[in-house]
Amino acid sequence: MGKKVLVLASNVGLWAEELQAPWDALKKAGHDVTLATHKGLKPLPMQISMNPDFIDPFQNYNVNPQEVVDRTHELLQNGEWDNPIKIQDAKMSDYDSIVIVGGPGSALDLVGNPNVHDLLLEAFQADKMIGALCYAVGAFVWTRNPENGKSIIYGKNVCAHPKQWDFKDDMTYDLVGTEGENAGTNLVTRGFVFPLQVVVEDAVGPEGKVTSDYTANREKPCVEYDWPFVTALSVESSIAFGDKLVEVLESR
Repeated sequence: MGKKVLVLASNVGLWAEELQAPWDALKKAGHDVTLATHKGLKPLPMQISMNPDFIDPFQNYNVNPQEVVDRTHELLQNGEWDNPIKIQDAKMSDYDSIVIVGGPGSALDLVGNPNVHDLLLEAFQADKMIGALCYAVGAFVWTRNPENGKSIIYGKNVCAHPKQWDFKDDMTYDLVGTEGENAGTNLVTRGFVFPLQVVVEDAVGPEGKVTSDYTANREKPCVEYDWPFVTALSVESSIAFGDKLVEVLESR
């Protein structure tokens, strides 16, 4: 029987495959997927994540296969992502699990969002599956367990985007298909907003473990499962992340 899954995505910098792959995996498995964003507007992918010729400067290979770009264009045009709810209107009691997908914009409107923290804490306390991909893992750091004041991932094994892959130059958040109020942001940041790996290492504490394998790639994706958390490294692990979400949901 399909589960009800709440999927959170950024309005200011989604990486295309990081929503497309888990979205398609969950839908194909028969789960009832609800999309939510901060503004309640369609999540638009960053232009560089829709460029099939983009070579990641740190991984030195093409991270956006043509089939991923084509499928994302299809999802943008067929209406599946057109009407997300606002994150602030979502109620965790309506869902069996919550998944946050990544992209550089997730650090701007998801990771520090108190409404996201409330949803994560409620899912954690209700023993529901919680997934996060790439920089969205940062939301776990700031979601605190009121019983001990520590992060909800304290003592857990999780993935975190490697510091070796963090962009360090000026960075814009140009999106595909902007129109009207759904225009993203003209913010320019010096690389990513914060270094994810080090804050996650602090959050899990001495008894936890952080996997940040900078040699990961499509043939060697990186996903960690430590109930209730499913986490994955970055775009190269998007398919494996979606597959693990489905596997865990079907095992519970």
